[in-house]
Amino acid sequence: MKKNSQKKAQWQQWVMMAIFVAVGAICGIFMVDFIDQRAAEGASVMGERFMLLVLLLGLYVSYYLHICIHEAGHLVFGLRSGYRFSSFRIGSIIWLKENGKIVRRKYSLAGTGGQCLMAPPDMKNGKIPVVLYNLGGCILNLLTSAVASVAYLLIPRGTMLSVLLLMFVLMGVISALTNGIPLRLGTVDNDGYNACALGKNPEAMRAFWLQLKVNEQVTKGVRLKDMPEEWFTLPADDAMKNSMVATQGVLVSNRLMDQHDFEEADRLMAHLLEIDSGIIGLHRGLMICDRMYLELIRDNRKETLDGMRTKEQLRLMKAMRSFPSVVRTEYVYALLGSKDAVKAQAALTLFTRIEKTYPYPGDIRSERELMETAAKVAGAV
Repeated sequence: MKKNSQKKAQWQQWVMMAIFVAVGAICGIFMVDFIDQRAAEGASVMGERFMLLVLLLGLYVSYYLHICIHEAGHLVFGLRSGYRFSSFRIGSIIWLKENGKIVRRKYSLAGTGGQCLMAPPDMKNGKIPVVLYNLGGCILNLLTSAVASVAYLLIPRGTMLSVLLLMFVLMGVISALTNGIPLRLGTVDNDGYNACALGKNPEAMRAFWLQLKVNEQVTKGVRLKDMPEEWFTLPADDAMKNSMVATQGVLVSNRLMDQHDFEEADRLMAHLLEIDSGIIGLHRGLMICDRMYLELIRDNRKETLDGMRTKEQLRLMKAMRSFPSVVRTEYVYALLGSKDAVKAQAALTLFTRIEKTYPYPGDIRSERELMETAAKVAGAV
């Protein structure tokens, strides 16, 4: 069953790649057709190159504009649904509320171009509004594309502005479809999948609410070990086939790590990675990082570590190379695994640089403690 789920996720990723390749090809046709027309009208070679550069830049800007629009949609429709602002991220730049002020920090997450997270309203009869918040980005992508379509119809055809508007419309529609059609995209689930995962499942609804409450506290600098214990109950295995409920299980294991209850954390993570569940690829990869850390500070068996450091795992760690728990794992691996003092120092230096702009100080304190624990183990060897 687990292999079937992974194959389905891989198939959906290939579909996504095919869609984006097709979109790129269509935009390329628009550009070539426009430049051919200008060439027929006597445009110079330098002029053609300049126009191509402008169009390529326009495509790039359209893509990022729709990321901004998409996340703004989550924010607008979230506020209208009773949610409160927690954080807003585009690329690796995140804005969040700190001591009553909006501040800018650096934070990136593999598989996402942006993210808007909000504090949820109180649950009423076991429910909170979820559809508009989850699909608000797709709605705003479509609305802005509709406005751009009207503008396109009102201006003369064959102009550079008309081509730029056409590409902007296309990027907006694609953004809405790829985020709105329920898909599992390897490291993360898209908005449509999350909206469907909630559905009529009360346990998924509560898990979604808890995730946002935990994020709200993390944004305030509160560590997992200091949050209410009743938030971290482990769902049944069958319930964790739902991706939202599965994340609750991940949070339980994360809290055990923060509490330094290493035996129980390792046992739980081994179980979560074994069962057929809805745990997303990103969380699986980060759990393997945690298990790698636990192996290093305890038994430190080379064959076990080699089994964890698969090509897929190393690829994820490379994509998340500036994520604190990944840097911590690389530091401890260099310290206790490969015993490479130079790489260990490089990882420590990177961590020190990251913590200056990282938005969640509680996470940094937790990771620092784990690194110090490993350093003590290294000193005792």
